[in-house]
Amino acid sequence: METGTENKVNRETGGGDFTVGAGQAALRTIAFLALFLAMLLPVSYMVRTNGDVKDRFAGFYAEKKDSLDVVMIGSSPVFPYYAAPKLWGETGIAMYPLSTNVQRPAAMRYLMEEAEKTQSPALYIFEMRMFTMDEAGLMENMAYTRGVTDNLKYSPQRIRTIRGLVPEDDEEGRLSYYIDIMKYHTNWKMLALPSEWANMFYCHSHPLKGYTFRDEVGPQPMPACGGMEGVLAISEEQEAYLHDLLACLKENGQEALFIVSPYGESPEEQQMFNYMARIVEESGYAFLNMNDYYEEIGIVFEEDFADYGSHTNAVGAEKCTDFLREYLAEHYTIPDHRGDASYESWDEAYKLWQTRQNEAVETIRERIANKEYAQREE
Repeated sequence: METGTENKVNRETGGGDFTVGAGQAALRTIAFLALFLAMLLPVSYMVRTNGDVKDRFAGFYAEKKDSLDVVMIGSSPVFPYYAAPKLWGETGIAMYPLSTNVQRPAAMRYLMEEAEKTQSPALYIFEMRMFTMDEAGLMENMAYTRGVTDNLKYSPQRIRTIRGLVPEDDEEGRLSYYIDIMKYHTNWKMLALPSEWANMFYCHSHPLKGYTFRDEVGPQPMPACGGMEGVLAISEEQEAYLHDLLACLKENGQEALFIVSPYGESPEEQQMFNYMARIVEESGYAFLNMNDYYEEIGIVFEEDFADYGSHTNAVGAEKCTDFLREYLAEHYTIPDHRGDASYESWDEAYKLWQTRQNEAVETIRERIANKEYAQREE
């Protein structure tokens, strides 16, 4: 009996040791995974390709919670056209661009949802130029998608964005979008750049609040189709994305303005914008095509563009920002935060913009005088 009792005790004790050991192993595994992820995320952010877009998104994440009045979403017409520091200095409105190059319209809803995680803006502004493009053509180059997905912080919303933008049968596979270090793992040299250490948490202030200066000059004649009547339907895919965006805005009770920045548009594009305007206005939102207001803006196509009618230089941007400022003042009530100590970084951005603007204007004038024009892209 005693021997049997000892064996029973030993078996029970041994079982207890096994349970404790398994529990400790599980804890060690969890701790290792947590440490691995804690190291992987900062490295992933740092090795992402550097540049204006990366700095712009990291700057957005650095803005204080619920501090932005306006969030502007769209493609490359956004960040060189509208100087957020200038708008701040003259109105006290804090506006920030969530903009990427050749941004697919399908991304707009997801970027708005990303913004809503930390901000509650009084107004969203959507730039509509890309809605004239064919979706199939945009999807042929997935760099246009990665410009969005690879500049978002890791989160469930980022996963939803990838699922919404990347086809399941994409040959690269969604996995390289979910874990983008798989694509950028050869960028280890980025870890040697002091500037990239600021991206460890993908959150550092942008000195110009997302705005990009351009001081090149690329002249072209003013288009004759501004204000043209008639409509031309946009592609079915883009129209579906527009209706989805409008439905999302209405569902969440959000105010929005849809704009087209002035550029060398074609007659067909003007008619497409007329088509979009009908859809937007029928949904109760405003549509502002600045190509109908060349004279009011004071835009000079021979001097105010950096690349032959596609994007404004600093002189054109100042004019477009002034026009937008006047439109916002007339149609929306947005508070003036000037004098609020919590917006000190915006005051600094305005001072920096003033200095840089004076320098850019001087450069642009010299280039016009010397007929030193930007090289055309082939």
